[in-house]
Amino acid sequence: MMMAGGSSKNHVLPVSSMGLERADSLHPKPSSSALTKRGAYAALSYMTCAVLLVMFNKAVLSSYKFPCANVITLLQMICSTSILYVMRRWKIISFTMGESYTASADSSTSLVPMETLLHTLPLALSYLLYMLASMESVRGINVPMYTAIRRTTVVFTMIVEYLLTAQKYSSSIIASVAVIVFGAFIAGARDLSYDFHGYAIVLVSNIATAIYLATIARIGKSSGLNSFGLMWCNGLICGPILLLWTYFRGELGTTVNFSYLYSPGFQAVMLLSCIMAFFLNYSIFLNTTLNSAVTQTMCGNLKDFFTVGIGWLLFGGLPFDLLNVIGQALGFLGSGFYAYCKIKGK
Repeated sequence: MMMAGGSSKNHVLPVSSMGLERADSLHPKPSSSALTKRGAYAALSYMTCAVLLVMFNKAVLSSYKFPCANVITLLQMICSTSILYVMRRWKIISFTMGESYTASADSSTSLVPMETLLHTLPLALSYLLYMLASMESVRGINVPMYTAIRRTTVVFTMIVEYLLTAQKYSSSIIASVAVIVFGAFIAGARDLSYDFHGYAIVLVSNIATAIYLATIARIGKSSGLNSFGLMWCNGLICGPILLLWTYFRGELGTTVNFSYLYSPGFQAVMLLSCIMAFFLNYSIFLNTTLNSAVTQTMCGNLKDFFTVGIGWLLFGGLPFDLLNVIGQALGFLGSGFYAYCKIKGK
């Protein structure tokens, strides 16, 4: 992934600067500012990771009928936290702005101060809700309808950003969002597999996603942490909570007795899901801080073109319907118009 640049004197992974270039993150400028080249790379990286992760998660939950979505989230957190720890000890990354990579790896003190962990608590809790809701929402409905409803996330994101930062948007941006929402309603008008519970979970996931993305932009700069540091704090706070949750719900015992637990295919898909979740979380932080929460949401809409196509071929679940095709096309059209406005700075 080609992301925000790091020091040319160190062979390290790039991290989001979130410094002077993002000094306005608490009071952002109108979202009509043009998309930078670095921001475009972050957006493309996110879209690639998101498509692959949805496919892996869908395979685990549907193809293998794994009943414990929360366990998948827990394993993804453990995997991400382990990768971060190893990379930091190997001097590949740091967790804070301006921190020496050598000093960060050789330090015997805690990886991040306790006050920093407490400062990122709202971000971690919103991340936990986002992860749990997103994982469960994939199970309930077919992939094409999942992507159609998820496209309405942008409305919730705009509302949350307005409430937190008084962010306002141009008429062209609002028009593109209106087209997306209208297309989502058209796509779902004749869904023959309608499931109220599944639809409700996706809407909850939309709200959780909006809160999470807005919280990244609000807490990211003030915490003094880079993208890796924020991911580390999320894992430290959410991991123990989720471990207790899965234990008391009996999901850990169910996982131990799962019939495909020792199947090489199931293990491979689960491992790929965990690894891809790490890259996805990193690209979400980077895309949101380099661009904006709304741009991050729109990137999610644009990548749905590939998600729908691949999901339809691999998992099916939705008979061909002209109304659905029209609705999907309107959603992609609105997302494309938003991207055009951002690139041109309109």
